[in-house]
Amino acid sequence: MKIIFNSMHCGLGNNGGSRTIVRSANTLVDLGHTVTIINTGKNQYTWDDLKAKHLIVKDYRNVPNADVIIATGFKTIKSTVKVPKRCGIKVHWIRGYETWTMPEETIVNTVLKAPTIKIVNSIGLQKKLLSKGVESEIIRPGYDLNELTPDPNIVEEKGDIIILGGLYPHTKHLKIKRTSWVFQTHQKFRNEYKNLQLWMFGNDNIYNTSINNYVQRPSVEQKNNFYNHIDIWLSPGMQEGLHMPPAEAMLTACPVVGVSDELSGTEDYLVHKKTGLVAESNFESFSTNVETLIINEKLRKRLGKSARLKIRRLGDRKTNMKKMVEFFGKCL
Repeated sequence: MKIIFNSMHCGLGNNGGSRTIVRSANTLVDLGHTVTIINTGKNQYTWDDLKAKHLIVKDYRNVPNADVIIATGFKTIKSTVKVPKRCGIKVHWIRGYETWTMPEETIVNTVLKAPTIKIVNSIGLQKKLLSKGVESEIIRPGYDLNELTPDPNIVEEKGDIIILGGLYPHTKHLKIKRTSWVFQTHQKFRNEYKNLQLWMFGNDNIYNTSINNYVQRPSVEQKNNFYNHIDIWLSPGMQEGLHMPPAEAMLTACPVVGVSDELSGTEDYLVHKKTGLVAESNFESFSTNVETLIINEKLRKRLGKSARLKIRRLGDRKTNMKKMVEFFGKCL
């Protein structure tokens, strides 16, 4: 199958969204498909080698023939709709409800009403679209199951230190990811539990004295080591698609505390008291659930084991990209 990922006016850079597109494209190439990423500028993504073809397009007439063209972001909808019919069926892979890109009214009137087949990466997004009268198919990107694994040696060398973990996002996402809750939780308990630390990672170069350890743009090996040090991953975000860092932490058998918000991004894998803890949508409930895990090591271990099994059951990238191609085949 010939597949185009459309990144025009959206671009590829070193961020989680671009990583999903690149790794999905690479996986489809490995499965034997012809994949092209079209863009209006240079490929700025450097975290992985790109196996698919990257094509800078200034004129819609230069977009190659394909069976499917996939809009990868809300800003790519206009160009996806305008490309010639020979570029294949027009699909929008919605991986976030991008109110940081445009107002919700515009999303409803232009993005959701655009003549594209909608696929989403999570249960939360499917429900969100359905509340707007739009149906969609869930196609997850899959996980790198062999990159992130538990390391019992790290657990033994840590001693009695308890480490809270969290993502430090780009500044424009601090509010919707409720990063303040991560800091507030640590501040609330660090005097009572003297062995408590806060570790975070992110893309930006930051300095914050509340963070005991910050890793900027970690490699795969660094990320695996980082997650294996974490005892409790904090995921208070209220506007995610399929939130990746909590799932990555879970692959290393790290328990997660999430929230019940419609777009928490964790509904696909976080089940209260079974694969993690799910707090109500307020800080007191969130911090209370975190404290439950701080004081209960047996619960941390039990939830961590079931968390890893849950993510593995959701499948690797090849399994999920095969599902995507099967869905496209039904639409052709």
